[in-house]
Amino acid sequence: MNCVVTGSSTGIGRALAERLLARGHAVWGLARSDQSEFSAKHPGKFRATRCDVAQWPEVAHAFAEITAAWPHVDALVCAAGLQGEIGRALAADPVHWGATVRANLDGTFHALRACDALLARAPRRAKVVCFSGGGATKPRANFSAYGVAKTALVRLVETIAEEERSRAFDINALAPGAINTRLTDEVLALGPAVVGEAEFAAAQKQKAAGGSSMEKALDCVEWLLSPASDGISGRLISAPWDPWSTLGAHAAGLAATDIYTLRRIVPEERGRKW
Repeated sequence: MNCVVTGSSTGIGRALAERLLARGHAVWGLARSDQSEFSAKHPGKFRATRCDVAQWPEVAHAFAEITAAWPHVDALVCAAGLQGEIGRALAADPVHWGATVRANLDGTFHALRACDALLARAPRRAKVVCFSGGGATKPRANFSAYGVAKTALVRLVETIAEEERSRAFDINALAPGAINTRLTDEVLALGPAVVGEAEFAAAQKQKAAGGSSMEKALDCVEWLLSPASDGISGRLISAPWDPWSTLGAHAAGLAATDIYTLRRIVPEERGRKW
C-alpha cells in the first residue's frame, strides 16, 4: 500500500510508520519536525515532507509533492495532534485555545481534504483512520480545547462516512488508549496545579504501570487499513476495549445501528421517565 501518515516524527505516528514499513508498505510522513534521518534509514520506502498540518497552504504543498510521486494513496492515517492549551476553560488564553483546536481538528480536515483525490484513485478500497481519544466521549477537565477538537473530529468522521457511503471508502476514528507518549510527559511536567489533581495522578499511575499497549493500538490501525474491516465506516473504535478484530463479520448489521458513534442519550434509554 501507499500510506500517508501525519504526525510521523514522534509517538504513535512514528511507531505506526515503522510498523507499516516493516510490513513492506510505502509511507509518506508529514510532520513539523525534520525526518531526513529516518528517511535515510528507509531509502525508497519512507518519504517525508516538513509540514504543519494546521496550515492549509503547507498541506496543499505537501500533497502536491505526493501527487507528483505517487499515482494514488491507499491509506491515510491522521495521527498529528497536540494537547496545547491546558487549564480551566474560562481562564484559557483565547489565542492558544483556538490554535489547539485548529492543530487537532483543522489539521485532520486539511489532510483529509488534500488527500481525497489520491484516495479516489486507489485500486482497492480506500482507508482512512483519524486519531481521537482523551476527552472525545466524556468531559476532561482542564483539557477543553483538546477534548472539543477530538469530539468534533469524531463527528467529522461520521459525517464524511455518510457523505461518501456510495464509494469504496472507509473512514473511522480511533481511540488508541492511554499510551505513554510525550503527551503523558507533558502532563507530568506541568504538574497538578495546571492539569488538575486527578489528571496528574492518572498520568503518574499510567507512567508507572506502562500505560496501554502501543502494539494493540498499532494492531487495530492495521486491521482498520486492511480488507478485514471493509464496510466498517463512520465509527469510533477503542483499540484497548472494543472487539474490533471480530467486527468485520458484522459490518452490514453495524452499519444499520448507531453503535460505536457519538449520540444523545434520552431518559427512556436509562429506564427513566422525566
